Amino acid sequence: MKGWWACSRPRPALARAVAGRPSPRPTAGIKRQAADSEQVGAAQREGSPSRSASVSTTCLDTTKMPPVGGKKAKKGILERLNAGEIVIGDGGFVFALEKRGYVKAGPWTPEAAVEHPEAVRQLHREFLRAGSNVMQTFTFYASEDKLENRGNYVLEKISGQKVNEAACDIARQVADEGDALVAGGVSQTPSYLSCKSETEVKKVFLQQLEVFMKKNVDFLIAEYFEHVEEAVWAVETLIASGKPVAATMCIGPEGDLHGVPPGECAVRLVKAGASIVGVNCHFDPTISLQTVKLMKEGLEAARLKAHLMSQPLAYHTPDCNKQGFIDLPEFPFGLEPRVATRWDIQKYAREAYNLGVRYIGGCCGFEPYHIRAIAEELAPERGFLPPASEKHGSWGSGLDMHTKPWVRARARKEYWENLRIASGRPYNPSMSKPDGWGVTKGTAELMQQKEATTEQQLKELFEKQKFKSQ
Repeated sequence: MKGWWACSRPRPALARAVAGRPSPRPTAGIKRQAADSEQVGAAQREGSPSRSASVSTTCLDTTKMPPVGGKKAKKGILERLNAGEIVIGDGGFVFALEKRGYVKAGPWTPEAAVEHPEAVRQLHREFLRAGSNVMQTFTFYASEDKLENRGNYVLEKISGQKVNEAACDIARQVADEGDALVAGGVSQTPSYLSCKSETEVKKVFLQQLEVFMKKNVDFLIAEYFEHVEEAVWAVETLIASGKPVAATMCIGPEGDLHGVPPGECAVRLVKAGASIVGVNCHFDPTISLQTVKLMKEGLEAARLKAHLMSQPLAYHTPDCNKQGFIDLPEFPFGLEPRVATRWDIQKYAREAYNLGVRYIGGCCGFEPYHIRAIAEELAPERGFLPPASEKHGSWGSGLDMHTKPWVRARARKEYWENLRIASGRPYNPSMSKPDGWGVTKGTAELMQQKEATTEQQLKELFEKQKFKSQ
């Protein structure tokens, strides 16, 4: 069966997106999978400009594709959210797999999908068992310009297409072991940081999109964007697929790195075509929900409607500045004392739900037990517990089987909710001073290159670090 990626006809929407112009939103004739013609979308965006239908329905007819989920059709992402269901995302793949020895810190690229598929598959399975019903493809930083950035040279061994295809196949295999959807994800690019044109950046997203459509993912996510301009370009590229698009930015309450406030970021993303908006990474659950609240208020003020999404860090970051945990001196190898407990995450899940967020997951630092905490906290609303709860007593209730009486005394919610956790490091500070170099797109030090960082470049950075720390 030929899909739209193999169609010989021109693809106006995709061409328009790559050329730097917003593509029209697909018409009702282009049916989204599993009834995702959606209440949330252009029809409800009272402040959005109307868009004419000029997409070739022959090339983009998703009704001829296999059902979502393969043999057994599943409800689509927007069908679930529109019905008021809680969608639980997964956790942080690059950090988890780096700790396990399958991802290299620094480039953080996902070639493990090809080199060590069993490791990626197992992590997906653990998140599924913990309660996640979205298997996000392990395609973070899988754009070709990132796979060959600063001496990484992955493309000399493995093509970007193979990395993305392998990630899609693994996610689909595990998703079909449960009631989970597959989300194809793109993220910020070295091309944007190096001031490449809108057309050039969109071509990078398009390369990944073509794989996602070939593999028929259920929906798409544009995640981990520090600049709303690039996030909008990603959304404009992805909506040409006719599939639902979510968009999350790695920003805090101060907004993106060009100073665009969270509320305005959300408005621009929804007007670009995103049906789900929110934040991921860079900040802890508390700060992230503050940002989502500002996004929600911005959408309400603009009379726009979209579902809200939150996938924060599993690290406490009260001392972060605008760029989040990347500025902390402990990033990335000294963050363990900041790890959130499962009880912290239960609190986060409840606060997110009360804010109106219905797509709730995690990013870096989130392990399967954190996702299980979300699923357990929201079990009354969802009506069921995840399989992993078979081996976990609610609020430590399983400790009543422990041999030591003082440990059995901890088998209660009040104990864990009120515990002031010690770090075991008596002379260490409780907070850090962020490095805060204040660089962003257009700064010479952020210009990316294929070649490895030279010794001279490193020497200059070491000297600057000494000066900044004085």
